[in-house]
Amino acid sequence: MPTSPARLRCLVVDDNEINRLTLEHFVEMTDALDLVASLPDAVQALNMLRSGTPIDLLFLDIEMPHLSGLDLVRALSEPQPQVILVTTHADFAVAAFELAVADYLVKPVDYARFSKAVDRVLALRAAASPTLPAATTVTEGSELFVKVNNKLVKLDFNDVLYIEAMSTYSVFVTPKHKHIVYITLKALEERLPFSHFVRVHRSFIVNTKRIEAVEDNQLLLGEHEIPVGKSYQEEFFRKLRSL
Repeated sequence: MPTSPARLRCLVVDDNEINRLTLEHFVEMTDALDLVASLPDAVQALNMLRSGTPIDLLFLDIEMPHLSGLDLVRALSEPQPQVILVTTHADFAVAAFELAVADYLVKPVDYARFSKAVDRVLALRAAASPTLPAATTVTEGSELFVKVNNKLVKLDFNDVLYIEAMSTYSVFVTPKHKHIVYITLKALEERLPFSHFVRVHRSFIVNTKRIEAVEDNQLLLGEHEIPVGKSYQEEFFRKLRSL
């Protein structure tokens, strides 16, 4: 039966069979979730994700042979699925925070705590969908509203030096501020209505109007230096010449 687009496609990864069966059961109990696969090994999971199998949410153990859950998250390319880490120890909380995972569950996990974590993921997805409004919401020629935390902030894109990827977030950097917005750099690239914002690296989009100099494939924007990735160089310099 085809998966409903309203439900999150889930992958469970845990080398402990009892823990894996518990998570499978919790997923099956939850109307918002569809279980795509349940695997005992992070390497198998990485291969599945790299093959293009669509996964929205990953329930992931940390301590596994061959490849840890944390290393699996680090190996994933954008756009990444949301990740809920499930582990026996609380010692990995700092590392989990640095990877911007959606939640962190300590075993044994009960259904109430599992459900709360799923609610958090659903809230993040709901917040992400209107993060960058369509071009019709431009207030003036260079301004857009972006969603920062729980409020819409009017941002003058003439002030934005560059935008940096940070896991499933993007950081808008101006000379005075940094705004963290829940949207991937790839999704942002597709929706920005300003032609002078150009992708120059897998982690950076730059405002070409704010480039002060180019030296050895490094862009100087005020006090900031942004690299031009090798695969982006030809297209970037072609666009730069046409501006």
